[in-house]
Amino acid sequence: MSIAENLKKVKSKLDEGVELVAVSKTKPASAIEEAYAEGQRIFGENRPKEMQEKAEALPKDIEWHMIGHLQSKKTKYIAPFVSLIHSVDKLSLLQEINKRAIQNDRVIDVLLQVYIAKEESKFGMDEDEVLELLNSAEFKKLTNVRVVGLMGMATNTDDENIVKSEFKGLKTFFDSVKNSAVSTPIDLTNFTIVSMGMSGDYKIAMEEGSNMVRIGSSIFGSRS
Repeated sequence: MSIAENLKKVKSKLDEGVELVAVSKTKPASAIEEAYAEGQRIFGENRPKEMQEKAEALPKDIEWHMIGHLQSKKTKYIAPFVSLIHSVDKLSLLQEINKRAIQNDRVIDVLLQVYIAKEESKFGMDEDEVLELLNSAEFKKLTNVRVVGLMGMATNTDDENIVKSEFKGLKTFFDSVKNSAVSTPIDLTNFTIVSMGMSGDYKIAMEEGSNMVRIGSSIFGSRS
């Protein structure tokens, strides 16, 4: 099947209100253009320089999402244009994003990455670390970043019960923050995104309350 056909098939399976991030990392601009022609506007990348090059070459109404682990020193490449950074896992990265946002006269939206998997290869903070960050004096000084939700990656396993439990836990934590069951200084009117679910588990993620899924191989084929 073509990229266009794959994209239509994926979109037909999404629940109402779920936003699709087409994960285009490692794929050429021509593949993104094919998905763009079918109306897709949100694309996810994991390498800042590659994202920068694609953003310069492709239509300006594309929303670029940084979905991979982001090193602070590489934030400068994407700060002028990135729409959403999914993978913020520490205060120092938030501070760097804020600095680069100020330099570009922007407010940059971010998600806090929560560690929900049983794998050491995954990044993220635990729930206590998220709350500690949100309530820190240092966080309250950040004027040009906006925390708009949470992101998590489930364990890579065939055991759907494990995946389901991990996604359920993240959604429960999101709700506790959103409903002010915990004290946080963030503007909760903007705290709306639960980003969880990829090609292999997005259906489970949606069942557990995800409203943003990151799908690559089901659209573009396996990574090169």
